[in-house]
Amino acid sequence: MERKKIVRKYSIFAILIAFWFIFRYFPTFTEWFYSEGIYPFIAKLLHLAFGWVPFSMGDVLYTLFFVSIIIGSMKHFSKLWKKPLWTLDKVVSKIIRIALAFFILWGFNYFRMPLSERLGISTTYTEAQLYKATEEAIVRANGLHQQLALNDSTKVTLPFTHDEIYRIAHEAYPLEKNGITDFHAIKSVKSSLYSKLLTYMGYSGYLNPFTNEAQVNRKMVGYAIPVTACHEVAHQMGYAAEEEANYLGYLAAKKIENPYFRYSAALFALRYLLSEVAKVSPEKYDNYYVQVRKGILENYKEVRLFWQQYKNKAEPVFKSSYDVFLKANKQSAGIDSYDLVVGLIINDK
Repeated sequence: MERKKIVRKYSIFAILIAFWFIFRYFPTFTEWFYSEGIYPFIAKLLHLAFGWVPFSMGDVLYTLFFVSIIIGSMKHFSKLWKKPLWTLDKVVSKIIRIALAFFILWGFNYFRMPLSERLGISTTYTEAQLYKATEEAIVRANGLHQQLALNDSTKVTLPFTHDEIYRIAHEAYPLEKNGITDFHAIKSVKSSLYSKLLTYMGYSGYLNPFTNEAQVNRKMVGYAIPVTACHEVAHQMGYAAEEEANYLGYLAAKKIENPYFRYSAALFALRYLLSEVAKVSPEKYDNYYVQVRKGILENYKEVRLFWQQYKNKAEPVFKSSYDVFLKANKQSAGIDSYDLVVGLIINDK
């Protein structure tokens, strides 16, 4: 009986590995079979199961999982050390189950076709295109700031609660882009119960792959909250790559009539563009910087100071771990994948 269990367990693991390789190296098949085929049904089922709950069920399940690990370790403490093979088998079994659930419920989306290919958008650009896009972004951001702020030097303050922002983020979808119309939101954006922990880790939000709940860091302040909510909704729709979620979140916040969301999108794009200009030409960056209204710089400062106060020695460890995770899941740029949105923004028509 024990032998059959072991064979069954590792057979499941072998099947998972086989699917992992198939999906990883055949993105067109992954797009058709999983991302546009199976995944939408999985997402709807998870939404029916957890979406109606007003708080983060995913965070509750994480808590129960870790509590069960602690209780189990205490219960079998002596066995953990006396029977290392038994311990190894238990650990491997849990890892296999978690990996199986992760990839089936959401993770295979990492291997779908690149969004840029589906939309026919180039991700490369010249310096001239970068400068032109930056100049346009400055004009757009300055115009929205003038509309929303009391004066040139005043930061824009969002007049919404987090829950109101989540509701508006739902309204920002569906999207239509270059003939593609499958950008439909699943209405399940919630504040993470572990917002303080997320802050110390340096994260503004995440998508729980086991419950399909888009989680936003409730402690976060400033202009970025709307575009962050839209970013997490993009993950929820099955767009796992960070630059793609960035781009869709930007598009959603930009196209909605709400001026505060459009302001959030404008500052989001401008920040990435200015950062890229600084790498190419510090002189150009200085020239563009002085053209940005002081109130916008105050918005940037507010967010920067917020994250600075939570800087700690553990944050780089979390960031490095996530970098390794992304690279293992076909995002070769790792944590720098977020920055790849620049090419999509510049070539956005």
